[in-house]
Amino acid sequence: MQEGNAQGQGFNYHGSMKKKLIWALAGLWLASPLAFSQTKVIPAEPSASSQTLSDTVAPPNSALDGELFYQLVVGEMTVQEGEPGAGFALMLDAARKTNDAQLYQRATEIALQSRSGEAALQAAQAWKQAQPKAPEPNRYVLQILIALNRIGDTVPYLKSGIEQAPVAERSLAIAAIPRAYARVSDKKRAAAVVEEALASYLTNPATSASAWTTIGRMRVAAGDAPGALEAANKGQAGDSLSEGPVLVALELMDPTRPGAEAIIKKYLTNNPAALPEIRMGYARGLLDAQRYAEASAQLQIVIREKPDFASAWLVLGTLQLQDNQLAVAQTSLERYVALNKLTPTAEDEQNRGLAQAYLSLVQIAEKRKDFAGAEAWINKIENPEDLMLAQTRRASILASQGKLAEGLQLIRSLPERNAGDARLKLVAETGLLRDLKQYQMAYDVLGQAVAKSPEDADLIYDQAMMAEKLGKLPEMERLLRRVIELKPEYHNAYNALGYSFADRNVRLPEARQLIQKALEYVPNDPFIRDSLGWVEFRMGNKAEASRIFAEAFKAKPDAEIAAHFGEVLWTMGERDKALAIWREGQLLNPENETLLETFKRLRVKP
Repeated sequence: MQEGNAQGQGFNYHGSMKKKLIWALAGLWLASPLAFSQTKVIPAEPSASSQTLSDTVAPPNSALDGELFYQLVVGEMTVQEGEPGAGFALMLDAARKTNDAQLYQRATEIALQSRSGEAALQAAQAWKQAQPKAPEPNRYVLQILIALNRIGDTVPYLKSGIEQAPVAERSLAIAAIPRAYARVSDKKRAAAVVEEALASYLTNPATSASAWTTIGRMRVAAGDAPGALEAANKGQAGDSLSEGPVLVALELMDPTRPGAEAIIKKYLTNNPAALPEIRMGYARGLLDAQRYAEASAQLQIVIREKPDFASAWLVLGTLQLQDNQLAVAQTSLERYVALNKLTPTAEDEQNRGLAQAYLSLVQIAEKRKDFAGAEAWINKIENPEDLMLAQTRRASILASQGKLAEGLQLIRSLPERNAGDARLKLVAETGLLRDLKQYQMAYDVLGQAVAKSPEDADLIYDQAMMAEKLGKLPEMERLLRRVIELKPEYHNAYNALGYSFADRNVRLPEARQLIQKALEYVPNDPFIRDSLGWVEFRMGNKAEASRIFAEAFKAKPDAEIAAHFGEVLWTMGERDKALAIWREGQLLNPENETLLETFKRLRVKP
């Protein structure tokens, strides 16, 4: 009963007895004649994890007298008994007495483990002062200062760390700097500090490219795109063969920053055998800019120079499928599947890539009405996280076989683990209805979703597109203007409204203004340029329209662009050229509605 009361008041009887026993044993050891004899010890390997007593109390190649050994024992025991402050003080004092690196490291780590940053800094700086040429204490001080957010104080230690690196490894040391500052909150301050520390390396031919690359990466992290681009240019000027400035440029590649692409192009021109990863990065940038033909050209170079580069086949196959080149797309995707199984990659990455390839192969089979083949590809998907996409494709197969209700039920019965799953189900259902031209049903489903999320610009835009299909043009315009109100940079809304006016041959000056506004956000989008060409044609500017369509069709061979381009050429009297463009459009997509309507209206049989 008394013991229970004592424990209830927080008295640790067993812990107290253990501590007394430790002190007693330490006293007995000190009383022994062996206590003051010299002891040969085994050097302990340095580690960032907590060390055992034997690791700590045995500095390599040293002789411990009894008093110092006793101090180390007590220091470790006090740490283990929950008194890290006292243990830290004893360990740091022992380190100063012996000038031993392991004891300095242990003192620093005791402070770090007890979340005492200032004490850790004190120990690491004492270590650095005692052993100024050793790289390890410098590294500790630098990391602790960064963790304490004392960024301005890191300059001398950053400089020292670079200087201590072997000359042959100095560029690598410089390249590693951005990782050290990755979690800093004030990115601009960090970028300025790093630039100050690297000042002497910017003009040295051996380190110029690496130093400017690091500055570029720091500026990217700080949101300073112009400054990062300047750094990439200077890095490339320092060494035109260096990959670093190109990697910065790939991060910066954007239609509004043509200078970034110029760096990439220059590098690829000077290095025909460039790493495939760089060409892949460039291809992805081109795809983001919707410059599909140029992206495809880069991918073709990659697979020609390195046929076993798996991811290039996946991206190329996806692009070919988008262009409705079913045979070559299937070949590319199947090649990816074969290479994927032979390429050592992270399991989740491997599964995601396979799922994407299988789903694309499902689409190809669907387009060919090969529903059994589509189901066979679906059955190969093993990743549970891709279940929703697989089930969506199954629903599409059912709907294509006249079983729309079953297909919709398959989608609706999918579990919703989070809000993202609910959104995917909505997108899948409305996409299925749109593909089957069930526009009213899709419009109603989207209307219910918009009622729940009245400020969701994507949902409102999708509903506007269904309103257009149903001929509800005033409602379409109202919805698109609501999208623009909610999200002024939503370029597709400007384009859709402008194209609708142009297609109906109404409000043409406003149509041109809307489309030009869309192009401010995505200057190279071939489909928006197609809209601009169409409004120029409607306004009677046929030569300008022809020029715009020629550029758009070159950037993105597409059946709808072919329909418009051919019509302009037809009305200009260039009928053979028009027929050639239309035939190319037919090869791309013989079922394109705009193309078929153009043939019917102009009474043309290409």
